[in-house]
Amino acid sequence: MSRIRLTLAALLPLPLPLVVLSPMQHSAAYGVAPHQAGPPPETPDPPPRRKTPVVLFPAYHLTKLRVTVKNQTAAPGCPRSGTFGFWYRNDRPSTIFSQECQDSLLTLRYRPDRSAPMRARFSEQDGVDVRILSFGRTESAPFYEPMYRRLEADGYVRNKNIVVAGYDSRLTPDMGDFLRRTRDLIEYTYRVNGDRPVHLVGHSNGPLYAQYLLTHTSKEWRKKYIHGFTPIAGNFPGQGLLYQVLFTGLNVQDFSTPTTRQQASTSARRYRSTPSTYMSAADPAVFGDREIVVRDTSSGRSYTPRDYRRLLADANLPLARHLAEHYVGFVRFARPRAFPRVDVYAEKGSGLPTVVGARLRDLSAGQVADAAGLVRRDGDGNQEDITNNAVRVWRAMRCHRFSLTDNRGVGHFALPGNRGVLDRLVRHLSRPRSKCR
Repeated sequence: MSRIRLTLAALLPLPLPLVVLSPMQHSAAYGVAPHQAGPPPETPDPPPRRKTPVVLFPAYHLTKLRVTVKNQTAAPGCPRSGTFGFWYRNDRPSTIFSQECQDSLLTLRYRPDRSAPMRARFSEQDGVDVRILSFGRTESAPFYEPMYRRLEADGYVRNKNIVVAGYDSRLTPDMGDFLRRTRDLIEYTYRVNGDRPVHLVGHSNGPLYAQYLLTHTSKEWRKKYIHGFTPIAGNFPGQGLLYQVLFTGLNVQDFSTPTTRQQASTSARRYRSTPSTYMSAADPAVFGDREIVVRDTSSGRSYTPRDYRRLLADANLPLARHLAEHYVGFVRFARPRAFPRVDVYAEKGSGLPTVVGARLRDLSAGQVADAAGLVRRDGDGNQEDITNNAVRVWRAMRCHRFSLTDNRGVGHFALPGNRGVLDRLVRHLSRPRSKCR
């Protein structure tokens, strides 16, 4: 696979061609790829110093990915070569690569080499290259257009003091050089905005990546570069639905469950190979046995998050159990030493029925979910109340501010465009940071 090529100074000024970044690499070298070379862009005029820059961490599969396939043999019956886009609400879905082909080509390979760190054991299928489109720029995450417009109304400028830290949602934040490139993006944004600390905004799974960044940087770095953190429905302890997905799959295009056994099978297989599936699954340290995530009607046995090892053993999924052992609860947040130690202004939704699991005919993969068999509890329509309330442990942070605002009746995907949420975000951006030693 090709090396990462990225020049942060060339990312943000407008106008620019799309910048493409390979998320599966771990290179420390940054530069302009030969086919992208051209006259150096002009240095942008810094926006007014009074604006706190915003760095957005998008939700699960809300970062635009481009998949390039060349002479692949991993998926017989699928095109040998071509390209397709992969993101939620893709406005130009492929007419060449079926959903089953996309699932198969994006299923990661795992090499059981215990001498290598876990993050280095995964690779793409031969002939498959996955890249982030427009890394750093707002067009890499078009779902957040209402947020961009609200910030613009307050004097913000896209790609100057609104930037996007996108990522490949299949990967955990220790993979794909996420940490290095995100630190570089933040430091660059700080400099071009008059050495003004940036505010991190994350939605859904995005806060997991922001939290990983905050807990893998020094106190001195955070003090210099970070203004605060707004997690919007942060999926910190995971959610119950991800255990069901191991059996039924999930379509990224519209987050619906597959309606055929063939597509449910290829989709479930892709999720079983993906580290972030387990990172995003309900952590028993937080959930315990407070909800049922899978009920096997053939045996009459029910499984809660506390039973995930038994569930995967009973389903005869040894690799899934191995990955789950490593990645469930992967991003630490609940113990004091894992607190972010920056000002936090959290938002959540509530009061909506939310799927947390399913009743399945057995524990075989590739099942079509039956709406009548879904298990629900209160939440924001996507994440349950247990997930959304878990961030309250940060009330124990010393010195730094913490708030959690409940937007009752506002759904998970409506939160980042909700007027109340955005008005509060603008107010918090104008507040000075807490002065903590």
